[in-house]
Amino acid sequence: MSFSNVEDSLTEAARKFDEIVSRRERLIKESREVIALSAKAIVSVHTSEFAEAKKLRAESRAKLDELRVVAGSDLTRYLVTPEQEYVECSVLLAIRAGSKIPSRKQLGVSHLSFILGLLDAIGELKRSVFDSIRETDFATAEKLFVCMEQLYLMLSPFAVYDNVAQGVKRKLDVGRILIEDTRATITEEARRREFIMAVNKLSDRLGERRV
Repeated sequence: MSFSNVEDSLTEAARKFDEIVSRRERLIKESREVIALSAKAIVSVHTSEFAEAKKLRAESRAKLDELRVVAGSDLTRYLVTPEQEYVECSVLLAIRAGSKIPSRKQLGVSHLSFILGLLDAIGELKRSVFDSIRETDFATAEKLFVCMEQLYLMLSPFAVYDNVAQGVKRKLDVGRILIEDTRATITEEARRREFIMAVNKLSDRLGERRV
């Protein structure tokens, strides 16, 4: 009995698996570059360096395009994390720059990556809200908070798909907590501002009486 056909098939399978392993290792290694570039873009947005943020975002997109070719149709799961980081920085940049949030097709990412990235953006928006409050730009803080709420309301129905879109429900839970925390801070700040205004008005009246 000859096993030559089996040996040939196994040799072919080994070559195929080696090729998959090689692509997988490259995806894992180089996806870190996308994540790092997206993270730097987010930092640039928070420091209002929008030109630098756009440059870093473009570099992130270019790297992602390369990795999509490497991933093919069988290793796309390794693109979810870098894609969602890219979505997160794209959404934050659009909102802070006052432009339209890009669609999933415009970003060229999977449905899951798009949803996860939008949810992650809620956390970065909270940071922007707090930065605006510290800068006494309460109008901007309120606008950004409205964006947080809007994103959450649009995404909350996707909790039912957690079995096929893993991570969505957990991020929704986190998003709800972030929004509640931010709402409490904004409410407290509004009351503080009202109190200060009332005190100032009283001081003005007392000053007028003395005159």
